[in-house]
Amino acid sequence: MRKVDPQSEIEKTEQEIATLVAKLETLRKDSVPQPVKNYEFKTLTGKVSLLELFGDKDILFVVHNMGQGCRYCTLWADGINGFLPHLEDKFSLVLVSKDDPETQRRFALSRGWRFRMASHGGKDYIIDQSVRPGEKNMPGLSVYTRKGEEIYRKNASAFGPGDLFCSHWHLLSLAGVGLEDWTAQYNYWQRPAKLDDGGQNVR
Repeated sequence: MRKVDPQSEIEKTEQEIATLVAKLETLRKDSVPQPVKNYEFKTLTGKVSLLELFGDKDILFVVHNMGQGCRYCTLWADGINGFLPHLEDKFSLVLVSKDDPETQRRFALSRGWRFRMASHGGKDYIIDQSVRPGEKNMPGLSVYTRKGEEIYRKNASAFGPGDLFCSHWHLLSLAGVGLEDWTAQYNYWQRPAKLDDGGQNVR
């Protein structure tokens, strides 16, 4: 029996995945946008509509975040934050969650997030526009387009361990570490019992 070369199998599987991803991209490109209503959100500066969130762009990314209580949602947002300048060159992007605007702002500052945030408060928007029907607070991403005053949802997808939206999973895979072997945390730095610099103001 011919021995299977693991590296050849890895490369073959990677090519199969690349082919499927290309097919997925074509399907998303050809999907028919569906009209949606002009939902209202709360921000630190007052109420804002979905249409207003587009700003001067015609495509809007809305990140569905479960709120500060979800470590995994925080992981995805940390990653998207790094891509923000590249995305905002062509698109608008906002992160929405059920948390109130003040809570959103405090948490964003603690993470160094730079994107705009808005609160749906767990109401109509997230119920109607869930990235997975029937799930009221599912993390994911919705993409909207506009034509004048009309808004359409082009595509949406849920976030989850091992997905294509968080590169961290694929880095773990290269190290031979499975999803069951690692859990996202808010903070990986542990305060030492004794501070060598003599400092007291540690946060």
